[in-house]
Amino acid sequence: MSSHEELQRVALVEFAAAGYTATSIQRIGELAGLSKSSVLYHFASKEALLEAAVMPAIERLEELVAELEARGLSPEYRFIFLEQFVDFIFDFRQEVHLFINQGPSLRELTVIERANTIVRTLAQFFSSATAHPHDKMRFGIALGGSAYMLCTSDNLALPLESNDDTKHALITIMSELLAPINND
Repeated sequence: MSSHEELQRVALVEFAAAGYTATSIQRIGELAGLSKSSVLYHFASKEALLEAAVMPAIERLEELVAELEARGLSPEYRFIFLEQFVDFIFDFRQEVHLFINQGPSLRELTVIERANTIVRTLAQFFSSATAHPHDKMRFGIALGGSAYMLCTSDNLALPLESNDDTKHALITIMSELLAPINND
């Protein structure tokens, strides 16, 4: 792993654990075994480092949401989307943790506002699929609750492995929550 990639990894872990505002370039350098000036050689600022660290997650989530908007929420595609969404959460746990826990307070950062916008787009997509408050709550719990549980499971002493059994259980539960209910 290059110094550039290692700095992104270290920064992401520290941003998620200690918070973006509480993390300094000096601290990231110490954790990576580098000086502050070495970190600044690779990244012009803490915000540039954050952007480099979280951009792959944002781009992947944008792809998922664009495909969801294009394909709609048919029962066939719902399962595919849930599989992809669960894989996304497992692949980008630190980033999701950062978006969920710090997104609202870091809106002034362009990259975080981009993440917030795509999360709002996802929420609006599911919200527009029903007028019933019951279903809106189920959608929020299914998507937001799953993301929160997975990205904070280590902190809750409930570490979940990215294996087939865990993924299958999560997809099954989310499918049950997202299945339309006849509210007549």
